[in-house]
Formats: sequence, structure tokens, C-alpha cells
Amino acid sequence: MFGGAGQLGCELAKAFEARRYPYRSIAHAQADVADEAAVRPFFEMPHAAVVNAAAYTRVDQAEDEPAAAFRANRDGPALLARLCARAGTPLIHISTDYVFDGRKTVPYVETDHPNPINVYGRSKLAGEAAVAENLREHVILRTSWVFGEHGRNFLKTILRLCDERGGVEVVTDQRGCPTCTIDLAEAICTIIGRIRAGGAPFGLYHVASPEAVSWHDFAKVILQARERLTGKAASLVPVLGKDFPGRASRPANSALDSSRFFETFGFRAANWRARASEVVARLLRGTEAKVS
Repeated sequence: MFGGAGQLGCELAKAFEARRYPYRSIAHAQADVADEAAVRPFFEMPHAAVVNAAAYTRVDQAEDEPAAAFRANRDGPALLARLCARAGTPLIHISTDYVFDGRKTVPYVETDHPNPINVYGRSKLAGEAAVAENLREHVILRTSWVFGEHGRNFLKTILRLCDERGGVEVVTDQRGCPTCTIDLAEAICTIIGRIRAGGAPFGLYHVASPEAVSWHDFAKVILQARERLTGKAASLVPVLGKDFPGRASRPANSALDSSRFFETFGFRAANWRARASEVVARLLRGTEAKVS
């Protein structure tokens, strides 16, 4: 597993341990996925599958650092796919809803034409193409608005800002499907289980929570969970995307339809509202990660 120190990588480690799957977690500090000399030694041992959870995810900063974004999100996946092809190992690669332009009014399906509107989205779409071109036995998972106990994400940022400022401003005119790392890790384990059993339907899939909401509505649920646990209320101010500072354009609608994954693998992500409340509770009780 590459990207082992990130929010998904940390959750995957717990999921693998719960299933007693043998695994090796590789953080960026151990190996840059775009550096062949650093990555190649990890392919000297046989693996049931390789998971690429490593990525450049700073959407606004990518506008000023396109080379870094494409190195991590295109060149790294291309290298992993080539090494997997040589080793005869399937690759599970994580991609994003931001490959779409947001003009569609209903959730996107896998056959919809991607048209990213920012550098981050273009770099991730290039990574999808690189994986598909270099390796037949691949699963590309597009997901949306990922949150969890570990790493940096929207939920943890909202909690931190409420502690620092007593409230937040959040956009109302961008919609997506908040997806917990717990569910994304479960989806990946489901795929690995099929691979270990002797066959998985390879290809492109969407995996996200089934309900689409705005960032504002997402934040509202987070603040409600926080208030229930702490008794502290926080202000939530609705704003429009055009009035909110940011270098990168963002799709107005990046909701994903995950029906194909459910029909193929029999797994569906849990409702994000329950997951968000669960994560807030764990963070505020200090049972797992700290808010950062």
C-alpha cells in the first residue's frame, strides 16, 4: 500500500489488520511513487494486490504547482502500473470526483465524459489514463469528499475552525457525496477479497456515499454532532462559491453514482451523516486521532 501515512492509508491499515490480511504500508517519506529507484524494491516480494492511496490533494495549491501535482497524480500511478504489469500484480488506484466539470445536474456514472476544470482534476484524470494504458488488471476507484479520523480533511478543518473562531463560512452551491474512509477502506478490502479468491472484475468504478449534499449541509451535520457532545454552539454562515477565496475552480456538482460497484461487488457505502457523527464523536473523545 502506497500512501500509508495518509487518511485513507491509516484506515486501510486498520481494515487489513481486522481481516488479518498481510500488508506493507509505505509512506511518502519512505518512497516517492514517481521515483523508480525508490519504489522498485517494494516489488521484489509477491503481493496479492497493490493499493495506490498516494496523491497530491491540495486543490488550490495545485494551480501554482502543476508539475508537483502531475508528478504525484500521473507519473507515480504510471510507474506503479508498469511495475505491477511486470510483477503480474493487480493495482487498485484511487481517483476523484473532480475529473468532472460539474455541469450535470444528477450524479455522474462511470461512462460520463470527464472534463476537469482545475489542475488537480486534470492530473488525476491523467493518472487514470496512465494506469489503464499500462496495466490490464487494474481497478480505478473514483471517490468524493473523503473524510475520516486521520490526516487532513473537511470535517477536521471545520472542527478546528470552530474551536479557533467560534464559527465558519461554508459554500452552499457545490454538491458532492461525502465519503468516510471507513467505507472506502471496506470497498478496497472487498476488491482484494475477490482478487484473493481468484478473480475480480477489473475496470473503473465509483465508490461514494449515496446521498449528495452541499458543503454547507455537510458542515451543518458536523456542527450538530459537535454541539451534542460538547454543548458548544457554533455559527455557520452560508456563502457562494464565487465569494469564497480559492485559486482553483470547483465543480458545482460532483456527486457520484456508485450503483455499478454495488451491482458488481455487493458493497455500498454507509450514509455519510451517521459516519460523520461517528467520526466527530471519536475525535472529540480522543479515542483515535486528534483534530488537526
